Amino acid sequence: MQLPDAEQLLIQLTESIRRDISPSTALVGIHTGGVWLAERLLQNLQLPLPSGTLDVSFYRDDFAQIGLHPQVRPSDIPFTVEGSHIILVDDVLYTGRTIRAAINELFDYGRPASVRLAALIDRGGRELPIAAQYVGAVVDVPSDKMLALEQSADGTLGLSLYSKIRDNE
Repeated sequence: MQLPDAEQLLIQLTESIRRDISPSTALVGIHTGGVWLAERLLQNLQLPLPSGTLDVSFYRDDFAQIGLHPQVRPSDIPFTVEGSHIILVDDVLYTGRTIRAAINELFDYGRPASVRLAALIDRGGRELPIAAQYVGAVVDVPSDKMLALEQSADGTLGLSLYSKIRDNE
């Protein structure tokens, strides 16, 4: 399976977002790939507000089944959420459950004026009625595979495809 070039998708995503931003637009990336993307988008778009980060581990609806991820990071929103126009940024949009968790956590910080979603990849397979307003590409990924955004030591972004590990193995 040929995967698209993540750096090219980031350029496309930047241009689609550029049309809708205002001085009160803030970016919030979801750990880990969404944070990398939000940082790059912030540079590309030259927004005045710093980007925020969310780790949705405690907000996931499958927390009881999967437990705590070993690399939980603190969330950090360095701006006032109340009344802000926020673009939530994630690397791969799949079931929608991560986004639901991110919105729940975001509202713990205040009530934004609006929340839009940007995803580098939309792979389909939604389990919740969630859609991204900005998408780098729609990629058909087999259900037994996981698509991951990776960042090299020099900051270059790339996509990799992995086989999912079964629960009982």
